[in-house]
Amino acid sequence: MTSNLLNHQIDDILDSMLEDATGDVYMVNPSADAIEEFVAVATAFDGELPSVHMLADERTLKDVMDDFIVASNAADLISEGALAMRTLEEAPENSLLVSDDRVIAIVHAGDRVGGLITDDESFVADTFDTYAGRWDGATEFNLRTPPITDVRETLADEISPEAEADFTAILNSLETARGDGNGLDEVTISLLVAAKNEALLYDISKWGEDVGIASKATFSRTKTKLEDMGLIDTEKVPIDVGRPRLRLKIGDDRLSEADNGQLATVAQSILN
Repeated sequence: MTSNLLNHQIDDILDSMLEDATGDVYMVNPSADAIEEFVAVATAFDGELPSVHMLADERTLKDVMDDFIVASNAADLISEGALAMRTLEEAPENSLLVSDDRVIAIVHAGDRVGGLITDDESFVADTFDTYAGRWDGATEFNLRTPPITDVRETLADEISPEAEADFTAILNSLETARGDGNGLDEVTISLLVAAKNEALLYDISKWGEDVGIASKATFSRTKTKLEDMGLIDTEKVPIDVGRPRLRLKIGDDRLSEADNGQLATVAQSILN
């Protein structure tokens, strides 16, 4: 072992790996925290990213990717060719980072984390080949969340730049976007943004379905829930042909008075 990363946080270890790696990297059996940290570190990384092959437990991946913030940034990394994800049938005992010139075993000891490194050429080559082979036989993880870059660009184009700015500000104010009591989900956030900007339900739900956030039916059901709870209102807008469309508006004065940094907190307190 050489140059061991002792008493480091997992993000420091991941940043070190991204900084030094030049080719393919295998991230094997990462914990939920390590997956989240990797996405955050890679998203903020200032430089050329290596191609990271993440081999992870399927249940762990699903749990982590239920958070829209993590999943949409992971989808960005995938679209850039910096990340691919497949599932492990049998996990090794340790979490590993494997490049073509070193292997790092991630060891947790209470609240301490260590990265134990070896650069022994024979061992590294054997380990790299082993996980390259396991990668070839592994099942691809189907991430259905759209890349956050696509979400923001299309929201600005199809609704308004102001709506995109509001959407981004709300996401930035949240630690998680799951809709499980710990955060608002992406459909609720989209509808609140649409109401703040008085967009049509048809337009925001069509955008959401086209970009891959959720179906029009999901948007409609969530709109009804938010309307029943008084968070949003609707007004009918006549059109030349067919039924009138619904314009969304903020329905609670507490939301009207909140800025973007507070909107998520206020909405969440009302929902809960």
